[in-house]
Amino acid sequence: MLSNDIAIKVSNVSKVYHVYKDPKHRLMQMIDNKKRYDEFWALQSISFDVKKGSTVGLVGRNGSGKSTLLQIIAGTVMPSTGHVEVNGRVVALLELGSGFNPEFTGRENVYLNGAMFGISRKDMDKKFPVIEAFADIGEYMEQPVKTYSSGMFARLAFAVAINMDPDILIVDEILAVGDIAFQAKCVAKLRKMKDEGLTLLFVSHSVDALKSLCNEAVLLEKGNLLLIGTSEEVTNRYLASIREEINAQHNKQDELDINDSAYGNLSSSQFRYGPGEVFFESVQMIDGESNIVRAYEYGQTARLRCTIQAKKDMKNINVSFLVRDITGVDLFGSTMFDERIELINLKESEKAIIDFAFPIALRAGSYSVSVAVNTVSSRDYSDVYLFEQIDAATAFEVIGNPLRPVHYKFHLPITISHSGQGERKWRTNRYLIMKNGGKNMVENGEIL
Repeated sequence: MLSNDIAIKVSNVSKVYHVYKDPKHRLMQMIDNKKRYDEFWALQSISFDVKKGSTVGLVGRNGSGKSTLLQIIAGTVMPSTGHVEVNGRVVALLELGSGFNPEFTGRENVYLNGAMFGISRKDMDKKFPVIEAFADIGEYMEQPVKTYSSGMFARLAFAVAINMDPDILIVDEILAVGDIAFQAKCVAKLRKMKDEGLTLLFVSHSVDALKSLCNEAVLLEKGNLLLIGTSEEVTNRYLASIREEINAQHNKQDELDINDSAYGNLSSSQFRYGPGEVFFESVQMIDGESNIVRAYEYGQTARLRCTIQAKKDMKNINVSFLVRDITGVDLFGSTMFDERIELINLKESEKAIIDFAFPIALRAGSYSVSVAVNTVSSRDYSDVYLFEQIDAATAFEVIGNPLRPVHYKFHLPITISHSGQGERKWRTNRYLIMKNGGKNMVENGEIL
């Protein structure tokens, strides 16, 4: 018997699927009961409570078991072990098309869903104008839903779900198919319903949405429960695990590349140009301890390490780099020469290591780094001579920080001043990235 303050109680829930290598093995299994399958545990011993009126986010990478768990809570999938108790009417938005007849019109499906939840025709007549207005799909309400785009489907499904008088609403990433304006509209509605006492179980890959809506969160990984805590604690752990996994994968690949060639992955580059009197032996993204890194969080300091070698005596060697986004747009870069760093002189077979450091103020995403080495002595670059250039010599990922959203390509430190009402006061808020023993700080100032 559930206590009055608990909306959902998940007790020792596991789900195992039988995976057959050959379809005929399934039939033979039924005949002689001899095991001919492998076991895949989608969930293993999951237990947690959701209090009434709370908003809980489920966090985890694809394949972590989030959708399976939601289906079990919604009652559409039976657990292999354990049980789930719910206290109130559950409405689930698990996937596009669930609960809708593709041959029926939008209007007919609205009334069909009302009947499924035991709502009378009279009450649905009152709800329909509200549903129609929220969905905002116009004349398509009278068309078969099989003609809908995924965005229209999501609009209608969400509008129906929030008007079925739910005590508990389960939402599984369905809002991702809507346009930005509709997503904002849905989030605003969910906040309002939350304030009115709705219990919400929410899955989204948007960390911003999870932190905005949820007071608590549950982190799943490969079917196991890793952490229950505040949304900030759980999402921070989630982002850290993504970064660690990306770095581990790239480090493993780098080791394979280095074993294949003395030059690592640069020797096979199809985007390597120049005669090569001075050439790049390696180009790597590293951290403050010189470990190879392929993913950074916003606000960290990235380091690019270039190792060059001369085939003969050379003077005034200048190294440069350029960061591009995934579409190939040039974002920023610099050169030793432009930064007034003393240029390098090398004798035949000598090597040099050049480190560039820059703050990660980029929007979350993938970025490539191109490098070049040349000789130059004139400030107008009139005597520049290119030794070697490598496009996309290395790459890195940026993991977003929900505390500092980046809406455009990258963020620059901005100073904002304003005068409040009444007594004239000026307040200034500055967001600066500062190096301090390899760490970054946020400086907030106030001038009165």
